[in-house]
Amino acid sequence: MAQRPVFMPTLDGELCVRTENVTFDWFPGLSVAQKQRSIASLHHAAHLHLGVDTILEVSSKSTETQGRQLSAFNLMLKTQDYPRGISVECAFQGSKVFERGGPYGDLYTGTSTEAKRDVRLRHSGRLIKFCFENVDWPTLPQTAFYDWLYLTALMQNPSLAANLAGYGGFTDIEFNPEKSINCQAYAIALYVALARRGELAAVPRGKDAFLKLIGDRPGSHVPKGPWQESLF
Repeated sequence: MAQRPVFMPTLDGELCVRTENVTFDWFPGLSVAQKQRSIASLHHAAHLHLGVDTILEVSSKSTETQGRQLSAFNLMLKTQDYPRGISVECAFQGSKVFERGGPYGDLYTGTSTEAKRDVRLRHSGRLIKFCFENVDWPTLPQTAFYDWLYLTALMQNPSLAANLAGYGGFTDIEFNPEKSINCQAYAIALYVALARRGELAAVPRGKDAFLKLIGDRPGSHVPKGPWQESLF
Protein backbone atom coordinates (compact mmCIF):
# COMPACT_ATOMS: atom_id res chain seq x y z
CA MET A 1 0.00 0.00 0.00
CA ALA A 2 1.04 3.59 -0.58
CA GLN A 3 -0.31 7.10 -0.22
CA ARG A 4 -0.31 9.89 -2.76
CA PRO A 5 -2.14 13.23 -2.85
CA VAL A 6 -4.96 14.13 -5.22
CA PHE A 7 -5.13 17.86 -5.97
CA MET A 8 -8.58 19.31 -6.64
CA PRO A 9 -9.18 22.95 -7.67
CA THR A 10 -11.72 24.87 -5.62
CA LEU A 11 -14.03 27.65 -6.81
CA ASP A 12 -14.18 29.76 -3.67
CA GLY A 13 -12.61 30.23 -0.28
CA GLU A 14 -9.06 31.05 0.76
CA LEU A 15 -7.69 27.66 -0.28
CA CYS A 16 -7.38 27.39 -4.07
CA VAL A 17 -6.52 23.70 -4.09
CA ARG A 18 -7.98 20.98 -1.91
CA THR A 19 -5.46 18.22 -1.23
CA GLU A 20 -6.52 14.74 -0.14
CA ASN A 21 -4.12 11.88 0.53
CA VAL A 22 -5.39 8.59 -0.88
CA THR A 23 -4.25 5.10 0.12
CA PHE A 24 -4.01 2.63 -2.76
CA ASP A 25 -2.33 -0.57 -3.92
CA TRP A 26 1.25 0.10 -5.03
CA PHE A 27 2.88 -1.97 -7.76
CA PRO A 28 6.66 -1.95 -7.20
CA GLY A 29 9.11 -1.72 -10.06
CA LEU A 30 10.69 0.95 -12.24
CA SER A 31 9.01 0.05 -15.51
CA VAL A 32 6.44 2.37 -17.05
CA ALA A 33 3.93 -0.49 -17.00
CA GLN A 34 4.24 -0.85 -13.23
CA LYS A 35 3.95 2.89 -12.71
CA GLN A 36 0.80 2.95 -14.80
CA ARG A 37 -0.71 0.11 -12.78
CA SER A 38 -0.10 2.18 -9.65
CA ILE A 39 -1.67 5.22 -11.33
CA ALA A 40 -4.78 3.23 -12.21
CA SER A 41 -4.98 1.97 -8.64
CA LEU A 42 -4.62 5.50 -7.24
CA HIS A 43 -7.32 6.89 -9.52
CA HIS A 44 -9.68 4.01 -8.68
CA ALA A 45 -9.20 4.63 -4.96
CA ALA A 46 -9.75 8.38 -5.43
CA HIS A 47 -13.01 7.64 -7.24
CA LEU A 48 -14.19 5.35 -4.44
CA HIS A 49 -13.18 7.51 -1.50
CA LEU A 50 -13.38 11.05 -2.86
CA GLY A 51 -16.00 10.69 -5.57
CA VAL A 52 -13.69 12.17 -8.22
CA ASP A 53 -14.50 10.71 -11.63
CA THR A 54 -12.09 12.51 -13.97
CA ILE A 55 -8.45 12.60 -12.86
CA LEU A 56 -5.44 13.47 -14.99
CA GLU A 57 -2.06 11.98 -14.14
CA VAL A 58 0.56 14.65 -14.85
CA SER A 59 3.92 12.97 -15.33
CA SER A 60 6.06 11.25 -17.90
CA LYS A 61 4.39 7.98 -16.81
CA SER A 62 0.86 9.13 -17.64
CA THR A 63 -1.22 6.98 -19.97
CA GLU A 64 -2.57 10.16 -21.57
CA THR A 65 -0.56 12.17 -24.07
CA GLN A 66 -1.64 15.43 -22.47
CA GLY A 67 -0.45 14.27 -19.07
CA ARG A 68 2.99 13.44 -20.46
CA GLN A 69 3.21 16.74 -22.33
CA LEU A 70 2.35 18.60 -19.13
CA SER A 71 5.24 17.07 -17.22
CA ALA A 72 7.64 19.81 -16.08
CA PHE A 73 10.32 17.81 -17.90
CA ASN A 74 8.47 18.39 -21.19
CA LEU A 75 6.49 21.62 -20.78
CA MET A 76 8.38 24.44 -22.46
CA LEU A 77 8.74 28.02 -21.27
CA LYS A 78 9.66 30.77 -23.74
CA THR A 79 11.62 33.80 -22.57
CA GLN A 80 13.34 36.75 -24.18
CA ASP A 81 16.70 35.02 -23.85
CA TYR A 82 15.34 31.62 -24.89
CA PRO A 83 12.66 32.27 -27.54
CA ARG A 84 12.71 28.60 -28.60
CA GLY A 85 11.94 27.61 -25.04
CA ILE A 86 13.46 25.77 -22.10
CA SER A 87 11.71 23.20 -19.97
CA VAL A 88 10.09 24.25 -16.71
CA GLU A 89 12.37 21.78 -14.92
CA CYS A 90 15.51 23.31 -16.42
CA ALA A 91 14.30 26.83 -15.62
CA PHE A 92 13.59 25.86 -12.01
CA GLN A 93 16.80 23.97 -11.32
CA GLY A 94 19.02 26.47 -13.13
CA SER A 95 17.59 29.40 -11.14
CA LYS A 96 18.49 28.08 -7.69
CA VAL A 97 20.91 30.21 -5.67
CA PHE A 98 22.74 28.61 -2.78
CA GLU A 99 25.09 29.78 -0.06
CA ARG A 100 28.06 28.60 -2.11
CA GLY A 101 26.96 28.86 -5.71
CA GLY A 102 24.31 29.50 -8.31
CA PRO A 103 22.35 30.31 -10.22
CA TYR A 104 23.61 27.67 -12.63
CA GLY A 105 22.32 29.11 -15.87
CA ASP A 106 24.08 26.48 -17.97
CA LEU A 107 21.37 24.05 -16.85
CA TYR A 108 18.80 25.97 -18.90
CA THR A 109 20.10 24.54 -22.15
CA GLY A 110 20.59 20.92 -21.06
CA THR A 111 18.03 18.20 -20.65
CA SER A 112 15.56 18.14 -17.78
CA THR A 113 17.11 14.95 -16.42
CA GLU A 114 20.60 16.46 -16.47
CA ALA A 115 19.35 19.57 -14.71
CA LYS A 116 17.62 17.68 -11.93
CA ARG A 117 20.61 15.41 -11.31
CA ASP A 118 23.34 18.05 -11.43
CA VAL A 119 25.61 17.44 -8.45
CA ARG A 120 26.07 21.16 -7.76
CA LEU A 121 22.47 21.33 -6.59
CA ARG A 122 23.30 19.01 -3.71
CA HIS A 123 26.73 20.35 -2.78
CA SER A 124 26.33 24.13 -2.77
CA GLY A 125 24.90 24.58 0.69
CA ARG A 126 21.54 25.93 1.77
CA LEU A 127 19.10 27.25 -0.82
CA ILE A 128 18.70 30.99 -0.19
CA LYS A 129 16.69 32.26 -3.19
CA PHE A 130 15.94 31.87 -6.89
CA CYS A 131 17.12 34.18 -9.66
CA PHE A 132 15.41 34.05 -13.05
CA GLU A 133 15.83 36.65 -15.80
CA ASN A 134 17.64 38.90 -13.29
CA VAL A 135 14.68 38.83 -10.91
CA ASP A 136 15.21 37.45 -7.41
CA TRP A 137 12.49 35.27 -5.92
CA PRO A 138 12.27 34.37 -2.22
CA THR A 139 12.01 30.79 -0.98
CA LEU A 140 8.77 31.69 0.80
CA PRO A 141 5.96 31.04 0.05
CA GLN A 142 7.62 27.70 -0.55
CA THR A 143 6.17 26.76 -3.94
CA ALA A 144 5.61 30.27 -5.31
CA PHE A 145 8.50 30.42 -7.78
CA TYR A 146 7.93 26.92 -9.15
CA ASP A 147 4.19 27.54 -9.48
CA TRP A 148 4.78 30.83 -11.27
CA LEU A 149 7.18 29.21 -13.74
CA TYR A 150 4.73 26.40 -14.41
CA LEU A 151 1.68 28.64 -14.78
CA THR A 152 3.59 31.01 -17.07
CA ALA A 153 4.59 28.11 -19.32
CA LEU A 154 1.06 26.71 -19.29
CA MET A 155 -0.40 30.06 -20.34
CA GLN A 156 2.04 30.04 -23.27
CA ASN A 157 0.66 26.66 -24.35
CA PRO A 158 -3.12 27.22 -24.56
CA SER A 159 -3.73 24.00 -26.48
CA LEU A 160 -2.48 22.01 -23.48
CA ALA A 161 -4.53 24.08 -21.04
CA ALA A 162 -7.74 24.05 -23.07
CA ASN A 163 -9.60 21.16 -21.41
CA LEU A 164 -8.05 21.09 -17.95
CA ALA A 165 -11.18 22.54 -16.37
CA GLY A 166 -12.93 19.29 -17.25
CA TYR A 167 -10.91 17.33 -14.71
CA GLY A 168 -11.91 17.04 -11.09
CA GLY A 169 -8.43 16.27 -9.84
CA PHE A 170 -4.78 15.88 -10.75
CA THR A 171 -2.06 13.46 -9.60
CA ASP A 172 1.66 12.87 -10.02
CA ILE A 173 2.64 9.30 -9.16
CA GLU A 174 6.27 10.34 -8.68
CA PHE A 175 5.47 13.05 -6.12
CA ASN A 176 5.98 11.99 -2.52
CA PRO A 177 5.09 14.83 -0.13
CA GLU A 178 7.37 13.34 2.51
CA LYS A 179 10.37 13.96 0.26
CA SER A 180 9.44 16.86 -2.02
CA ILE A 181 7.57 20.15 -1.98
CA ASN A 182 6.99 21.39 -5.53
CA CYS A 183 4.52 19.43 -7.62
CA GLN A 184 3.36 19.85 -11.22
CA ALA A 185 -0.05 18.31 -10.46
CA TYR A 186 -0.61 20.91 -7.73
CA ALA A 187 0.46 23.69 -10.10
CA ILE A 188 -2.13 22.57 -12.66
CA ALA A 189 -4.87 22.43 -10.03
CA LEU A 190 -3.84 25.95 -8.99
CA TYR A 191 -4.05 27.07 -12.64
CA VAL A 192 -7.58 25.68 -12.98
CA ALA A 193 -8.66 27.30 -9.72
CA LEU A 194 -7.26 30.70 -10.68
CA ALA A 195 -8.77 30.45 -14.17
CA ARG A 196 -12.21 29.69 -12.75
CA ARG A 197 -11.88 32.59 -10.31
CA GLY A 198 -10.77 35.00 -13.05
CA GLU A 199 -7.41 35.64 -11.36
CA LEU A 200 -4.92 34.39 -13.95
CA ALA A 201 -4.08 37.90 -15.15
CA ALA A 202 -1.68 38.29 -12.23
CA VAL A 203 0.64 35.59 -13.59
CA PRO A 204 2.11 37.41 -16.62
CA ARG A 205 2.54 40.58 -14.56
CA GLY A 206 5.44 38.92 -12.79
CA LYS A 207 6.77 38.37 -9.30
CA ASP A 208 5.16 41.14 -7.29
CA ALA A 209 1.67 40.60 -8.70
CA PHE A 210 1.88 36.83 -8.31
CA LEU A 211 3.20 36.97 -4.75
CA LYS A 212 0.45 39.41 -3.84
CA LEU A 213 -2.09 37.02 -5.32
CA ILE A 214 -0.97 33.84 -3.57
CA GLY A 215 1.23 35.08 -0.74
CA ASP A 216 -1.24 34.72 2.12
CA ARG A 217 -3.08 31.71 0.78
CA PRO A 218 -2.17 28.38 2.38
CA GLY A 219 -0.65 25.62 0.29
CA SER A 220 -2.27 22.55 1.77
CA HIS A 221 0.18 20.10 0.21
CA VAL A 222 3.32 21.68 1.68
CA PRO A 223 4.76 19.34 4.32
CA LYS A 224 5.99 20.53 7.67
CA GLY A 225 9.40 19.65 9.01
CA PRO A 226 12.84 21.02 9.91
CA TRP A 227 14.30 19.68 6.67
CA GLN A 228 12.05 21.48 4.22
CA GLU A 229 14.51 24.19 3.14
CA SER A 230 16.64 21.59 1.35
CA LEU A 231 13.82 19.95 -0.55
CA PHE A 232 13.11 22.35 -3.36
